[in-house]
Amino acid sequence: MVKPLQDYLLIEKVPAEKKIGSIVLASDPKKTGNVATVIAIGPGKLVSEGAQAGNVMKIKDIKVGDKVIYREYSGTDYEEGDHKFLLIKAEDVLAIIEDK
Repeated sequence: MVKPLQDYLLIEKVPAEKKIGSIVLASDPKKTGNVATVIAIGPGKLVSEGAQAGNVMKIKDIKVGDKVIYREYSGTDYEEGDHKFLLIKAEDVLAIIEDK
């Protein structure tokens, strides 16, 4: 498994499904949006200026397992087996989807 560095996240895109009765249909990937599950989180970014210089600024709001909406066209693709992942910066996460 990949271990992200600095303030990067490893995410796996969530396949959108459409149900008709008990039948599950996979929808068009272009229409599913930028929703993914967080698989791994880097340790944080080293602060180089200001009062916090030399300290590591950790990623606090995002946790492994969170469903997130991320910025379009961000990140680097990575494949491992049948899984397709994306490495993105934490700042490219726009929102966390909370369960109802």
